[in-house]
Amino acid sequence: MTASTVGERVEPKPPSTWRQTSIMVRRSLIHTKRMPEMLSDVTAQPIMFVVLFAFVFGPAMPTPGGGSYREYLLPGIMGQTIVFTAFIVSNGITADVDKGIVDRFRSLPINRTSYLLGRAVASLLHSSIGIVVMALTGLAIGWRIHTSFPEAVLGFALVLVFGFGMIWFGILIGSWLKSVEAVNGFMFTFLFPLTFLSNAFVPTAPMAPWLRAIAEWNPVSSLVQAMRQLWGNGPVAAEGAAFPLHHPIIATIVWSLVFTAAFAPFALRAFRRRTAN
Repeated sequence: MTASTVGERVEPKPPSTWRQTSIMVRRSLIHTKRMPEMLSDVTAQPIMFVVLFAFVFGPAMPTPGGGSYREYLLPGIMGQTIVFTAFIVSNGITADVDKGIVDRFRSLPINRTSYLLGRAVASLLHSSIGIVVMALTGLAIGWRIHTSFPEAVLGFALVLVFGFGMIWFGILIGSWLKSVEAVNGFMFTFLFPLTFLSNAFVPTAPMAPWLRAIAEWNPVSSLVQAMRQLWGNGPVAAEGAAFPLHHPIIATIVWSLVFTAAFAPFALRAFRRRTAN
């Protein structure tokens, strides 16, 4: 063995992007474990929404097709919950940047893409807890799935796929806006009309023609209609409904892919710009 070989320094090889992503996911899960109050938005709030709409507003709501409004309601609230995944991830990213946590990561051999991927996966897991809580709450108040097991699984899978697309929108907003207050204001102003101007809580047929067209082309409407169709929780789309409601499963998959393809590149660029200095 030569002297040059003995004194040679071997640089450690940085972990792969997927390994870095899994570390970021684990970091977020540890945060949740140490601060369980962070789960209030996917535990207490879904139960509150289900009980509020089922028992307070439900008796005054029309029951499409003569079925149970509670069964009609659950897919709508699940759709609303997964849309607000974008709000959760945007707040988390903005808080990490403000607290200097991202700057600490930059001092390490970590790919910034892996940080965002880790945030995306962790947020999806976070919101999945809310979907489970709502499903259990729904079962307690009379909601049931009337179709086959594969159709039931496909319905839940569509929720997660759609949520993954919305997460990239949240990452974009969290990287673009400079404060948690600005993120809160923007996301509430945008997401609440997005979820309520849909078929999530009421049918679209009685709406004014121009408003009905907006509601039926709303991506949330196709997601909710797909869940109702796959779970047997509501009538098929009315004869004059827009194309996405007659083909909700395909429309939901297309919307999800479009969201991911459209928002992810801009989100990565916005995050790099914000963390460049």
